[in-house]
Amino acid sequence: MNPRVWVFVEQEEGRAHPVSWELLGKARELAKDLSGGVEALVLGHGVEPLAREAIAYGAERVYLVDDPVLEYYRNETYAHGIIRLCEKYRPEILLLGATTLGRDLAGSIATALETGLTADVTGLEIDPETKNLIMTRPAFGGNIMASILCPDHRPQMSTVRPRTFPLPERDPSREGEIVREELGLSEDEVRVKRVGFIPKEKTVNLEYAEVIVSGGRGLGGPEGFDLLKELAALLGGEVGASRAVVDAGWIDYEHQVGQTGKTVRPRVYLAFGISGAIQHRVGMQNSDFVIAVNTDPEAPIFRIADLGIVGDLYEILPALIEAVRKEKGHGEP
Repeated sequence: MNPRVWVFVEQEEGRAHPVSWELLGKARELAKDLSGGVEALVLGHGVEPLAREAIAYGAERVYLVDDPVLEYYRNETYAHGIIRLCEKYRPEILLLGATTLGRDLAGSIATALETGLTADVTGLEIDPETKNLIMTRPAFGGNIMASILCPDHRPQMSTVRPRTFPLPERDPSREGEIVREELGLSEDEVRVKRVGFIPKEKTVNLEYAEVIVSGGRGLGGPEGFDLLKELAALLGGEVGASRAVVDAGWIDYEHQVGQTGKTVRPRVYLAFGISGAIQHRVGMQNSDFVIAVNTDPEAPIFRIADLGIVGDLYEILPALIEAVRKEKGHGEP
């Protein structure tokens, strides 16, 4: 039997999280190295269109569990369904997004299946000799990159942050198989009941921003973010930050980029007053174009910057804002 690489398609109210499609793109690379197949798991209620979308993004086969019990996410119900599928079909690899939902779900699955789980990986590849999955992630505060193996248990499991891998091309003409499976669990058997849901208003979408304007300790204080917000608004982007300034209380955690924050992949990443420690770089190193401004010519951020400016950000930022305003025809503030 050919080894299977599985991807869990995370969805909420019938809308898939983009990380699911990103993982399908990577799964195709891994399956090629294994001479195996790419398959997806879609769980929910009324979610058959997502099974067809999974095929368009690269799945050769989709296991669809469509049941009213799965109308909204509960760890117990979703874990039950995925564990049952894993025990039946024995996948080689299982990938989930390192989202709030994915992190909650992955631990339950790995525990029940008595297998290993590597969280927040930044790299996945197949060892050409052993055919084991090499899972790479930062360790010891980001000071080293650890390669982790799970040679003796299956499936090999990883959670992967959104934007770690590029979004593959969608091909609606791609053909695949949809296999419908039963959940095997009634609502009466579920111990956790949902009595209500209060959504938190999301104001920052760092992970999928095209432009990010980030600040670090070089700003000197929280007031520096006023200029960053102004520039980000002009560019249609979001404001990011290093961990140091979040810890200092200069800006909320939802803006943090890096190992303990968000992984981003914008077209343009502007870093003002950020030294570029590995913990920060691991979260933004896949940006298409990096512009860095720092007074220290030896700052590590310059090693990965496409354009580096050594200078006082409080001279450069206002001039840049003025130039963008003129370019966009905004005139004076």
